[in-house]
Amino acid sequence: MLLSSSSALAGEVFTPGYDRAKLKPGIVHIGFGAFHRAHQAVYTDSALAASFGDWGIVGVSLRSFEPIRDLKAQDHLFSVISRDASGAEPRVVGSVVGGISAANDRDGLLVLLADPAIRIVSLTVTEKAYGFDPASGGLDRRHPAIAADLVTPGAPVGVIGFLVEGLARRKRAGVQPFTVLCCDNLPTNGRVVERLVLEMAQAHDPALAGWIAAEGAFPCTMVDRIVPAATDETRRRAADLLGVEDRLALDTEPFMQWVIEDRFVSGRPEWERAGALFVADVEPYEKMKLRMLNGPHSMIAYLGQLKGLEYVKDVMAVPDYAERVRRHMAAAALTLDPVPGIDLDKYREQLIERFSNPTIAHRTKQIAMDGSQKLPQRIFAAAVDDLAAGRDAAVFAEATALWIAYVMQNPQIEDPRAPELRQASGAVDPADPSASFFALPGLLPRRLAEGREWRDLVNSALNLELRAA
Repeated sequence: MLLSSSSALAGEVFTPGYDRAKLKPGIVHIGFGAFHRAHQAVYTDSALAASFGDWGIVGVSLRSFEPIRDLKAQDHLFSVISRDASGAEPRVVGSVVGGISAANDRDGLLVLLADPAIRIVSLTVTEKAYGFDPASGGLDRRHPAIAADLVTPGAPVGVIGFLVEGLARRKRAGVQPFTVLCCDNLPTNGRVVERLVLEMAQAHDPALAGWIAAEGAFPCTMVDRIVPAATDETRRRAADLLGVEDRLALDTEPFMQWVIEDRFVSGRPEWERAGALFVADVEPYEKMKLRMLNGPHSMIAYLGQLKGLEYVKDVMAVPDYAERVRRHMAAAALTLDPVPGIDLDKYREQLIERFSNPTIAHRTKQIAMDGSQKLPQRIFAAAVDDLAAGRDAAVFAEATALWIAYVMQNPQIEDPRAPELRQASGAVDPADPSASFFALPGLLPRRLAEGREWRDLVNSALNLELRAA
């Protein structure tokens, strides 16, 4: 039997603390994947239990049909199982009230985006989906979705196109804009998405761009929870704990964090009742997470892939590798400004403990994907700041070398710039093995791309990895 509203659940299972029959949609979430289900949907579930309102979530998948099919088959319910060495804590999440696969129902999504009841559109679509050009800071007009949506705005295929067309329909109908809430790992993510939306809107209709700029809101956020991709083992565990089948079950860690800029145009759930932190400036928290968590996470992924270690916990079980991770975090902390309410030494130790969680099977291969989109904010920006402070940025050179070695040894790499990366791998000069990667347009900041001293550090670390292969 599938998980549903009528399921008789087994054992100690946390269930929604409100009447789901009364819950109406107020949020559209684009990117209905594992992270959203284990993070924003859980926060919203807890917020609704503390202070009920019309903040049900409609989950949207831009490409896949299966998650939405499974969601509907389960009355829009799914389970999230928090696990660590002390045990497992399952909960059934009830905050999602609908689902749309945009690949099958573009018009349905556009109608929903224009609906006055929808007041927030949140996003977890990964860095590569936005069509962001790091060189210009604006739209990457070579990105397939961006190129298509600039030509046919009424029939969008990408996330920016959907946002712009949805806002255009609201403007024509005299409806207030929705708040756009980006929850992806982009620096100043709200500002980035705002610029992309305004640039596309300007290309279609300058009056629309002016209206969005004056009336809309794009808060910045920082999100944190380690959520591995689900496996058959995940689903078997959920069945044992729940007593029913859950095709959307997830394992995750107990820790979760959400820092949000409090800038919304037409209300929001009381997420603070669920533990979210509302602040005037998210950037210190965001930079802390990108550099102390995401950067080392990427380093772990490439190290694991090069050494044949499948999971993050496997890498952390090797004392030398764990010490390298600790050194990376310590160096990253030196590039940060003070973060209100955070002791960075304690934060580092907490991260080490989280990465070492023996119950979380987070694949290094999963984290290693899309490095060209992740490293600029996770590694390269920290290296620039470290060099500006008079230090050598050696740990960031090491992480960069691990990525390059991984790319060179994986011709079928999953990355939006895979053809360029394969070309760079085939043009390696043994005397300067990272040069062809440094020459890729828009990849590295000028300070790194044009300076030889730091590249020599990358080359030294890269040669060590290549000799060890």
